[in-house]
Amino acid sequence: MKKNLGAKTLIAPLPVFIIGTYDESGVPNAMNAAWGTQCDYDKVFILLGEHKTTDNLKKTKAFTLSYATPETVDISDYFGIESGRKIDKIKHAGVSVRKADFVNAPVIEAYPFTLECELVEMQEVDGDFRVVGKIVNAIAEDSILDENGNVDLGKLRPIAYDSSAKVYRVLGEKVGNAFKDGLKIKRKSSNS
Repeated sequence: MKKNLGAKTLIAPLPVFIIGTYDESGVPNAMNAAWGTQCDYDKVFILLGEHKTTDNLKKTKAFTLSYATPETVDISDYFGIESGRKIDKIKHAGVSVRKADFVNAPVIEAYPFTLECELVEMQEVDGDFRVVGKIVNAIAEDSILDENGNVDLGKLRPIAYDSSAKVYRVLGEKVGNAFKDGLKIKRKSSNS
C-alpha cells in the first residue's frame, strides 16, 4: 500500500560537493553544498545561499568542486556547519591545500577527486545564487581510476545527502549497464 506524504521533496541523490574558493586576500575557504548537478557536458550548476563562498566567487570568478567520500565525511560535514565568515575553516579542520593548476581556487588534498571550474554565471534569485561553472580540469588520485584511466565511482565512493533522513549515504555499487541492459526489452518489443 502507498501513502500520500503531502508536499515532501525527496530528490536523490544529492551529491555532497565541497566548494573551494579564495577570498580577496588569498585565504582559502571551503563550503559543503548538496544542491548541485551537471548541467551540460562541461558545466556544473549549484544553488547557494549567501555565504563567504558567494562573496569569494563574486571576486575571484573561480572555484574547485570536490566530491565528499566516507573517508572525508567529518571534514565535509564540518565545512557545512561552520561559517567561513566567522572562522578559518581550512585551518581549523587541519587540511592541506594547494593552488589549483588552472583556476584561482584551492585544491583540498584530502579529497580524491576535484574539478577546477571557472565561474560562467552567477545569478541572484530570491536571495539565493544560481551558480554555473565551466569545468576546465579534473584531478583524480590514481587509486580511484579504472584500467582505462577513467574515474571509477565504485572506487571513489562519493557520498550523497539524504534530505529525508538528514544523513549521508554512499554511492557506487554497479547495478546495470547504461545503453545496454534495456536492449533486452527493446529487442523483445520489436519481435512482437
